[in-house]
Amino acid sequence: MNFQRDGIAPNAGRLLWAGFFAILAAGVGFSIRGGIVNTWRAEFGFTDQQIGSINTAAFSAFCFGIIGGGMLCDRLGYRALVVAAFVFHLVSAVTAYFTGVGDAAFALKVLYWGSFVFGLANGTLEAVANPLVATLFPNHRTHYLNILHASWPAGLVLGGLACYFVQDSNSAQLTVPWQLMLALFLVPTLFYGVLFFGQAMPKSAATQKGLPLADMFQDVGLLGAIVVCTLLSQFFGTTLGLPPAAAYGLAGAGVVAVGVLTKFSLGSFLLFTLFVAHMLIGAVELGTDSWINSITGNFLTPAQGQILFVFTSLVMFGLRFCAGWIERLGLSPIGILLVSAILACIGLNLTAGIETFAGALLALSIYAIGKTFFWPTMLAVASDRFPRTGAIAISVMGGIGMLSAGLGGPGLGYAKDRFAGAELLRTDAALHAKVQSAEASKFLMFDEVRGIDGKQLAAAKNALEVARGELVKAGDLDPGKAMARLSTDERALVQASIAGDRQALRVDSVIPAAMAVIYLLLALWFKSRGGYRVLSIDDQDARS
Repeated sequence: MNFQRDGIAPNAGRLLWAGFFAILAAGVGFSIRGGIVNTWRAEFGFTDQQIGSINTAAFSAFCFGIIGGGMLCDRLGYRALVVAAFVFHLVSAVTAYFTGVGDAAFALKVLYWGSFVFGLANGTLEAVANPLVATLFPNHRTHYLNILHASWPAGLVLGGLACYFVQDSNSAQLTVPWQLMLALFLVPTLFYGVLFFGQAMPKSAATQKGLPLADMFQDVGLLGAIVVCTLLSQFFGTTLGLPPAAAYGLAGAGVVAVGVLTKFSLGSFLLFTLFVAHMLIGAVELGTDSWINSITGNFLTPAQGQILFVFTSLVMFGLRFCAGWIERLGLSPIGILLVSAILACIGLNLTAGIETFAGALLALSIYAIGKTFFWPTMLAVASDRFPRTGAIAISVMGGIGMLSAGLGGPGLGYAKDRFAGAELLRTDAALHAKVQSAEASKFLMFDEVRGIDGKQLAAAKNALEVARGELVKAGDLDPGKAMARLSTDERALVQASIAGDRQALRVDSVIPAAMAVIYLLLALWFKSRGGYRVLSIDDQDARS
């Protein structure tokens, strides 16, 4: 990488790595949250849907941070947003220590809002990092935005390894306080604070040209506002618990506000299509990642699930440095996205059927390759095609992705509860009546379901891990014998959970299949117009 050749500022390299550590902090925090799921389940008795809501509160908050930050970054300055994000990160680490002062319901609220503040910090930082890197490297956006976002899987690796080395070998529990583990993201937080300190940061081409906020929003328009506000209505209703009329009323007011700002510009249909595609990316990439560690650990062992999570993150980390090379081979950003969606669909279906560690490595390699380029390449496409939007389009896109992930995590948790409960009801209705969770799992317009009680399922899984540990000590590595050592009820609970996870992944694979259709249509559209190319603001004005 030659920062002096590719960048437009002498400190381009330092600013790129400052953004890298900012997103690294988000990845570390996200990964560790995934690694302490079993500890929360055992300590508080949370259902999968409740855990999903905690882990993905950060995604919802990210939306407010990145969209709000995207509108303010060139006016308040990047430095003010970095300071705000630094404070938010500190606050989110402290909140975890208040879970012990109340009951499980209180702990759920504390963990939810701690996750929310963490996401607000991450969104504010991406509102800085994404447009900053897109501005610093205008001729190599796909390459450098992928490098910037290589920090995300790097954070997943570091967080995953941290959890792996403090996990008890005979259970899925941590051997150190989980609050301490959750605060490890503060290490890269200190790094980004130092790297950003005292640095001059260039403004976007749109801001340099003096375009007002209303003009920057023209391409987003009513179509883009509808996508964002539809997702916000679900956040208001499902997360904040507002009545449907209030939730949809607030969302509608948001659409009207954008309409007034843009003089009711419809917006670009291409940008609208990219927003819809990124909504699906948020659900399948981040929503699935919030569960994939737990799911693969359920199929195999918790320790193997942690290893696989680290492995897939390493694959993503390495490949994100290769996006520029792939482009030079002749594959456009849209072509990269099309191939990625196909591989992600195949990978999820293969993962749903894994039985061995070797099979899991193959399945998850395909899935990891598929999801690697989604997020940063979409940001590059929006920057390449809509420079007139400044930081707005990519900030709105990031917000859409995270809001969708905020639904995708609980949605997959709901699917796990639904399919596991249905499997147990099919195999042992009497046991199902005894172990169903006290609180129903709900998601959007789908029926309420009763999953398996979190504490009873955790106890059955712990018994399985104890049996595995005893067999290993005796020199017997036959994985099937551990299951045979469980009681009939324990075995039924574990097997129902595994079956539910397999079906949840198969349903999840429909999302990248839909994305592949969208990218194929986009590829054909670009081909009909002479192929994909990067536009300048003057190009956009001429085409308007």
